[in-house]
Amino acid sequence: MPPEKLQDPKTKYPQPPFKEQEQPWPGLAGKMEPRPDHGEESYEGSGRLAGRKALITGGDSGMGRAAAIAFAREGADVAINYFPSEEPDAKEVIDLIEAEGRKAVALPGDLRGESFCKNLVADAVKQLGGLDILVSNAARQQQCQSILDLSSEDFDATIKTNIYAPFWIIKAAVPHLQPGSCIIGTTSEQAMEPSPDLYDYAQTKAATTSFVRSLAKQLAEKGIRVNGVAPGPIWTPLQVSGGATMEKLKEFGKQTPLKRPGQPAELASIYVQLAVNDASYTTGQVYGAMGGGGLP
Repeated sequence: MPPEKLQDPKTKYPQPPFKEQEQPWPGLAGKMEPRPDHGEESYEGSGRLAGRKALITGGDSGMGRAAAIAFAREGADVAINYFPSEEPDAKEVIDLIEAEGRKAVALPGDLRGESFCKNLVADAVKQLGGLDILVSNAARQQQCQSILDLSSEDFDATIKTNIYAPFWIIKAAVPHLQPGSCIIGTTSEQAMEPSPDLYDYAQTKAATTSFVRSLAKQLAEKGIRVNGVAPGPIWTPLQVSGGATMEKLKEFGKQTPLKRPGQPAELASIYVQLAVNDASYTTGQVYGAMGGGGLP
């Protein structure tokens, strides 16, 4: 094969300013301008996850979609969970997984209910024939300029999605995970460098970082690894569906040393590396991908 050409990371993907755009929550990647890159055309697998069985929450778009595509191209069967209104994005992911000759399982539903989360794991285990990779990725992000304007209902929705749901899902999944299995949480630079308008979201990501480190110690004796991925500003539907002000959206990612937001595809290989057997000594770690910012 010819050598791969070097690419300047500053200009590899679109840079701000971005077009003004707004979607109702939770938003669709397929309606964003420009469309995010999840690795649909670029990610090439090499069988590193052959025979594995993965469940990914928020697998329709963003980092979850990038992980789903990469996992399938590495040989895994993949179940994705997503909010029912995200069906158009999810169908594209299912088609991409099946195009690799892997089993794809669609499991739509609202993670804010404990009974659904328990059933989600049971359905994934049944349809995949087991489970050995769990990616807890789904999240709710809604910007709010002042705590005085943040309603208890909105705060509760964020906490239920970002903290309770991973607790319910992981608790249901652990009895099915064998030694060598792994759990990967999606945290954020917001855990260490919180924005003033993401008061509720930021604290949930601090909680995610903490559960990764705590659970890794707890599950080590079972041979189950637990790690996290901490993105910086990544171009996903979170931003266009209430996660950022229009002013911030237009200049999204400009504050980073690379002067642009990241694309989900740029994190796919991190999720793969945390899931493969080569990473057997890696647990309790949080890997950052922040364009030069952040702390991990």
